[in-house]
Parts: sequence; C-alpha cells; structure tokens
Amino acid sequence: MTTSPIAPVSMSDYEFDLRGFVVIRNALAADEVQALNEAYDRFPDLANGEWYGNAQRRDYTADTGFELHNVLDCGDPAFDVLVDHPSWVHHVRHWAGEEGTYVQGITIDEHIATSRSSGGHHPVHSGGHDASTRTQYLYRNGAFRCGQINVLVALRDIGPGDGATMIVPGSHKSNFMHPLAGDYFRGDRMDALPFAEEVCAKAGDVLLFVDACMHGGSTRVNGGERRVVILRYGPPWAHPRFGYTLRPEYLQRLSPDRRAIMQPIAPLSAGDTNVPRDLHTSFQFTEPASTIEG
Repeated sequence: MTTSPIAPVSMSDYEFDLRGFVVIRNALAADEVQALNEAYDRFPDLANGEWYGNAQRRDYTADTGFELHNVLDCGDPAFDVLVDHPSWVHHVRHWAGEEGTYVQGITIDEHIATSRSSGGHHPVHSGGHDASTRTQYLYRNGAFRCGQINVLVALRDIGPGDGATMIVPGSHKSNFMHPLAGDYFRGDRMDALPFAEEVCAKAGDVLLFVDACMHGGSTRVNGGERRVVILRYGPPWAHPRFGYTLRPEYLQRLSPDRRAIMQPIAPLSAGDTNVPRDLHTSFQFTEPASTIEG
C-alpha cells in the first residue's frame, strides 16, 4: 500500500509549535539598531506616570525598570520601522493573523520600550494551564489561531547576567501550573526555576513567542542597561490592553501598510460618509468536496 507523503512544514513553524518560541538572529540591520539606540538616548528623564509625546512611563513593578508604553507614538519616527519589519511580520501574520478568515490581519495592541539596570527582573507569569483567549496558543484544522505573539527586539547584547528573558519551553501547551513557580503576584524571580531557559541575544536579534508560554526576566546582575522593545501582535480586532490611543498625526505619518496594522479598524461616528469595505466580499470560502451537492 502506498502512503501519502507528509506535507512539508517550515522549520520555524515546527520549532514554534514545539517550543512556543523562535529566535531570529540579525533581524535588524546595524543602522537600524543604532537609530533605535539613539532614540532611546533621546528619552527624557521621566517619573512613573509622566508622558513623552503620546507615550507614558508605566513600570510594571518597582523591579522591572523603565517601561515606556505606547512608544511607537512617542513622536520619534525611528520606531516606525518596527511596525511591519520584514524579518518577522510574515511570522506574526501566520501565527496570530486569523489567516483564511474574513477578519484576516494583525494589529499591535501593546508596544513598550524597556530598559533595566542591575538588580532588576520581571517576575514569572503566564503558562498554558490558564491561558486567556487573548494569550492562547491554538493550532486547529491546519491553521494557527494564536491570540498574541510577543516580539522582543534586543537593542544591546544580552548575555549571562544581563537579565535575559526566560521561557519554559513547551509551557504554552501545559495543562498544569509549574509546581515551583509560585504566585507571580508575589514577584517571584525565575532565575533558578526548573526547566526555564535563558534566551540570550545579540543587539539586533529578535525573540518571538506566544504569550501562553510561562516567561519572565532573569535578574540582571551586571552593570549597564538592558534595552528591549516589546511589540505584542494580535488579530485585527484586538484592543489596547490599557486603553492607549494613537494620535491622528502619527497615523498620517505612516505608510498605508503600516497604518493598516496600527489602525486596522478606523473609528466611525454618526454622520460619517465613509462606508467601510465589507471584508466578507474579499474572503473566498470553498466547501469541502464531500459536502457539495451535485
């Protein structure tokens, strides 16, 4: 009996399904890394809660360091390149973009510039055992249906002792809470957590992972500063977690492709004459042959 060949699967899809994350080396060019670091150098000295353009410093905890939320709309165009960077945009479209449906597309519902100095860390959190719909990992009927893909862009080298992101591989599919993880609301450090792996990176490398993976940031014991931009991609109907909005002048500055990611669904008000395109008309669905009457 002849068996059908196994359909080819890309190595990145296989690794992502197996481990919950992939690393893209040298995702950014050297000049892009330099421009983004120069943009970091232009950040003012902000207290927690203060604004820089349309971005706000909003530290997660006292230990996580500087966290500038809504950073893509801070007013510095150096960050524009990250919206649809060719090194990773096709991955996030494939894994979180509702491929093959009438709501196909992506948006970035959180974007954060972070810097962390010695002693800082990010507590362990998440995991497939209680993943929300927003953060879930799902592969069904030949399609990825992930709720959120995190893209962490390293702007400086992150080696041992530099506070690298840590992930428990495969935990996006876990049915059980890690027995030793504890309650992350207590601020547990995950440096010695069994099965957790440090993901070291060079400046310009990018880590992509589904948010259902148990993850956090190891303690930075070295001097200097860890610099990372975090982009959270989801389907186009996703809404910003903390309610941040985007200024019209920012959206007008973007190319049409980038604007379609940052604002996939434009707001409508009473009296608007613009009628949005019906996405159903562009979505072609073919019934399986076995169900077609003829």
